[in-house]
Amino acid sequence: MEIIERKENPLLNRIEIEFRCNHEGAPTPSRAELLNGIASIEPGSNRDFIVIKNVNTRFGMGSTTGLGIVYNDKESMKVEPSYMHERFAEMRGSSSESEPDTEESTEISGGEE
Repeated sequence: MEIIERKENPLLNRIEIEFRCNHEGAPTPSRAELLNGIASIEPGSNRDFIVIKNVNTRFGMGSTTGLGIVYNDKESMKVEPSYMHERFAEMRGSSSESEPDTEESTEISGGEE
């Protein structure tokens, strides 16, 4: 994976990285592979605060381009639409927000028996 352009955006508290991933003779990389690639080329980045957008694979070529956005914290990620959070939720290392709800429902159902 190589960086085409790296731009710091202090207003949105993020770093925007245009990248190219060469994968000659292999299938298009998955989102998880691209996420790991961005995390490896940006020092000090946290996988939980990375979003991959605009992925484009050239037909007949083993080259994929895209935009990786590295946020500094969770609060800054609120500018992303909810579907982007859902898309990357399974790749995140932190616990999801639905887990506390299941614990509460267990407590309620346990008290009714």
